[in-house]
Amino acid sequence: MKMTRFFACMAFVLALLALGCARPPVDEMNDATEAVTRAENDNDAVLYASTTLARAREALARMRQAADSRRFDAARAYAAEAIATAERAIAEGRTGAEHARREAHALITELPPLIAETGQGMEAARGAGLDLDFEPLDDAFNGAVDTANQAVDAYSSGLYGDALAQGRNARNALLDISQRIAGAAVAVPLGK
Repeated sequence: MKMTRFFACMAFVLALLALGCARPPVDEMNDATEAVTRAENDNDAVLYASTTLARAREALARMRQAADSRRFDAARAYAAEAIATAERAIAEGRTGAEHARREAHALITELPPLIAETGQGMEAARGAGLDLDFEPLDDAFNGAVDTANQAVDAYSSGLYGDALAQGRNARNALLDISQRIAGAAVAVPLGK
């Protein structure tokens, strides 16, 4: 009986020592912090993978909470999750940037012919004497051309999101001008 009590006490003391000696996964936690920081400093990840980046930040916060609660196995698991998710955010950011680059390139490529076509339509409308106020049309056309040039500049600077926004604005303005010309042309009586 005394021997059983002795072994039970020893087991209890050893368990306490083991708990007291458990150390936080410092290396893993540092690696996780560095991985999330890398993703936060990656412009493409911030722009195109913000949801994944938010999940990496959440895993990092859970890792810290687990470490503060001395749940070191959980902290280690959250650290691994934060690292994997941060790396995924960087990869998704690269993919998103490439997609935006391709889309911006396609849009910018379609603008010069649209500008030429709209300009020709305006000249034809003038020549036909259509009932249009050409001063605001000229202003809108010049604004669209300027916006298209800004889209090209943004694309050249690697600002694909800006290039897309400006390119869409230019395209919409040019299409609006063409619709106004078409509406004026339809309003002309056939015998004229």
